[in-house]
Amino acid sequence: MRRVLLAALLISAPALAQDHAPLRPATPNEQRARAAVVIADYRYGDLLWENDRIAHRIYSRALETAEPPSSSGIDAWGKRVRWPYMDRQLRTGDQHADNGEGLDFYNVGTGRGTGGLGIWYDNKLWTSRNYVRPHILTAGPEVADFTVDYDPWPIDTLRTVRETRRFTLPAGTNFTRLTSTLTSSSEAELIVGIGLSKRPINGGAIGEISKDAANARMSWWGPPDGAKGRMAAAVIVDPAAFIGFAEDADNYLVLIRVTPGKPFVYYSGAAWDRRGDFATREAWESYVAAQGPAFRP
Repeated sequence: MRRVLLAALLISAPALAQDHAPLRPATPNEQRARAAVVIADYRYGDLLWENDRIAHRIYSRALETAEPPSSSGIDAWGKRVRWPYMDRQLRTGDQHADNGEGLDFYNVGTGRGTGGLGIWYDNKLWTSRNYVRPHILTAGPEVADFTVDYDPWPIDTLRTVRETRRFTLPAGTNFTRLTSTLTSSSEAELIVGIGLSKRPINGGAIGEISKDAANARMSWWGPPDGAKGRMAAAVIVDPAAFIGFAEDADNYLVLIRVTPGKPFVYYSGAAWDRRGDFATREAWESYVAAQGPAFRP
């Protein structure tokens, strides 16, 4: 009898694992919102933010054990609708399925995703663990605004660094404004590398990267992933702090000089070609080039 019960459980387990809920339609009130922030405590504390054009996610410490490898990079989701959908999509149990409002097919892996950072030292990017201590400042309906901390991490044996970062995404743009404050066990200047993942799509295919040193920005047009389409990404930094570009195995990097304890601003953008706003690489790069960001913290 015990063997029969065990066999029944083994047979039913895959079915249970694949049992996904339908996407709940947005209510009229939800459809009026143009931005949102949600901490998904039902999914290892994933922090979701989006506006009427793009959607993002970062990961908490809980995911490091549950689904390794996990990183402090920034995830991006494609979305079709102008209202928030990420929380409802994630609650289906399969955010990778296209239920009509969008989907997640961008794989951050161990990279920086769309604008995560690290410290560039000795030709290596030293990165933090996942976020801690989230604080939501504004959860919509017109702006998504919150802060998180990244606890101290080592830069070789030289020093340790910690970070507090603010994310601000108003309606009507594909760019999140990020205000970072890095503190360190040393007062010496830091070289920060802000990255775009090289291979987040379609089993590791490399997309097309464009680097604009004169305007201190970098954009990426991803490879096609069948019917899912393409993702795009970009990073814009302050030309006054910009010192060049670099690469490692996982990322394209833009490098800037940073003084410990002094806040600095940069912008991280993403897009999905199936959305219709940017159907071509040229359209995305023209949008990135047209940005006139402010860098005062």
